[in-house]
Amino acid sequence: MNKTKRKIFETSMKLFAEKGYDATSIEEITAVVGVAKGTLYYHFSSKEEIFNFLVEEGMKLLRNSIEIKTSKCETTLDKLKAVSLIQLKTIYKYENILTIVLSQALGNEKRNVFCKEKIIEYITVIENILKEGFQKKDIKICDPALLASEMFSLTYATLIYRRKLNIEAIDIQAIYKEYEKNLFYKLV
Repeated sequence: MNKTKRKIFETSMKLFAEKGYDATSIEEITAVVGVAKGTLYYHFSSKEEIFNFLVEEGMKLLRNSIEIKTSKCETTLDKLKAVSLIQLKTIYKYENILTIVLSQALGNEKRNVFCKEKIIEYITVIENILKEGFQKKDIKICDPALLASEMFSLTYATLIYRRKLNIEAIDIQAIYKEYEKNLFYKLV
């Protein structure tokens, strides 16, 4: 990604997260980036394309992180713990992308459906880890779709927790230990 496209990407992400998709205009993005509309349109054909690119790249980053980290784990429980820890780290490092995706996941407009699809693709990665664990008899059998959704929902819950307490820097390890204590002990 070249310097201008990255600046458009980062600025749009910040504005969409702070103001919402509908309240952010192309004019505002170009003004903050400091480029002409033609330059923006050279890189992205529309605000919708910028949005889709942000969501696609953000969710791909999360999926790839999970796949890389879990490939190094031996047990299913270790994989699930890795997923949980990566999600917590993602909240801290990529909060704007998660805010955008989660804020747009409800509704039936094209943008909402796109966000739901990306979330479901991600949840399916976790679901597949669970199914593999059942086959290996590594963990207790439960509803893999439900548990995978619950694990993803921890991301949203932690984001709300952070904002509720108005915490700038969350203690990722402390929250992870709470998740480990409350969620994972039931699986073995």
